[in-house]
Amino acid sequence: MRITKRSNIAMRVLMFCAVNSGRLVTKSEVAGRCNVSESHLAQIINRLAQLGYLNTLRGRNGGLELARDPADIRIGKVFRLLEPGFAITECFADADNSCPLIDACRLRLAIADAVEAFYAHLDAFTLDQLVCDNAALVDLFVPVACDRA
Repeated sequence: MRITKRSNIAMRVLMFCAVNSGRLVTKSEVAGRCNVSESHLAQIINRLAQLGYLNTLRGRNGGLELARDPADIRIGKVFRLLEPGFAITECFADADNSCPLIDACRLRLAIADAVEAFYAHLDAFTLDQLVCDNAALVDLFVPVACDRA
């Protein structure tokens, strides 16, 4: 199983916002701390807002923040929503599936079960569990006073 770059960045955004709860964070802050281009980040922020994970405010004093309590954000659900219809192999693709084994393949069923087990395992974790008492993450994500100047 491979996590897409989009989902990986989305999790960075959510963790950044959770660590910096209580204030609006800017897209440029997130981009800088998460090593992501602002243009790519804008698309991901927009999608997370559409899914109800982020509140965004435009303008000079704008920014973004979590729209939900970190304890209510299940990691597996985030991945499922960000990558609907994820085709782990060709036989899972709606289009361009040329596999001649599709009607007889037991591997397909095993892979489907493995993917569901992967998401189910991630469902056991909340955003809060990823960031709470994680001093190393806080050191990476909380700006020091000279960064704000």
